[in-house]
Amino acid sequence: MSLQINRRYFLATATAALAAPAIVLSSRSASAAATTLTLGHGAAPGNPRTVAAAKFAELVKQKTEGRIQINVAGAETLGSDSAMLTSLRTGALDFTANSQGATSAIVPELSALGLPFLFEDTGKAMAVLNGPVGTELNKRFEAVGVVPLDWWDNGIRHLTNSKRKVISPADLAGMKIRTPADPMTIDIFQALGAGTEQIAFGELYIALQQGVVDGQENPLANIESSKLHEVNKYISLTAHKWESTPFLMSKMAQARLGSDLEAVKAAAKEAGDLQRKLSSEKTAEVLENFKKNSAVEVVEVDHDAFVKATASVADSWKKKPFGDFVTQVEAATRG
Repeated sequence: MSLQINRRYFLATATAALAAPAIVLSSRSASAAATTLTLGHGAAPGNPRTVAAAKFAELVKQKTEGRIQINVAGAETLGSDSAMLTSLRTGALDFTANSQGATSAIVPELSALGLPFLFEDTGKAMAVLNGPVGTELNKRFEAVGVVPLDWWDNGIRHLTNSKRKVISPADLAGMKIRTPADPMTIDIFQALGAGTEQIAFGELYIALQQGVVDGQENPLANIESSKLHEVNKYISLTAHKWESTPFLMSKMAQARLGSDLEAVKAAAKEAGDLQRKLSSEKTAEVLENFKKNSAVEVVEVDHDAFVKATASVADSWKKKPFGDFVTQVEAATRG
């Protein structure tokens, strides 16, 4: 009986051993057929950027029949926007839905899209980006090893603070406002008379909570999804600038895509359409919720006073080395 059992065990073991290489080879063959790439972004769960990034991954898998698969890492799990841009350019990261401010560090001309009160809404901004301005920006990006796939919407930006109602620029006197490391935004708030400090978005909630800064500026969807209104009671609807969310791919990732490149580009456009739609809907929804929330106060501002106080910003930017591009962007908004 013992011998019989041993024989059975041996035969079973031998059969499994013979079968194992086939299983391993099959697994290796399947994994070799699929190319896995990574997309990083800094948005919180529920943010339109987060939803669109997941949709992009789904569309890429569908359109390439599984040949290309995208791993999505959000909420700054791969580092700050600036760190992700560095990873993108070195090939350590394949895609990023990034911020306009951080991205302007590698393509300074991008800052021109954030001139104060340039765009009233995303539709007008996209009309400009879908023309010669967008074509010129694409050339500037490709020169630094980055491929723009689409311009997602980061929305119209507003001011929040924990101190008092801000109705006019004079109300900002003595306040320290967190801005991203974006020269245009810094110039806007310095023109408004505020002090500025640059803090990573992932550290912003604690900085506001601890009083390191008095306030900050962001689109309403970002304020809500990152719960910044919990530590900043006053929400002033300054609408001081519009910003894009550049959706970018590294040139090294592009080289790996081969014949699937067009499918990935199409997926990026579809995901971008979704993101812009969600961003618009989310903005309206969040504003309504803030107005109903007794714990916060939504403040209408003296729009003309803010426009007047920031008029010098555009003039100063036209004196920069790429001032001709700033002029081109301004002209395109009137076309």
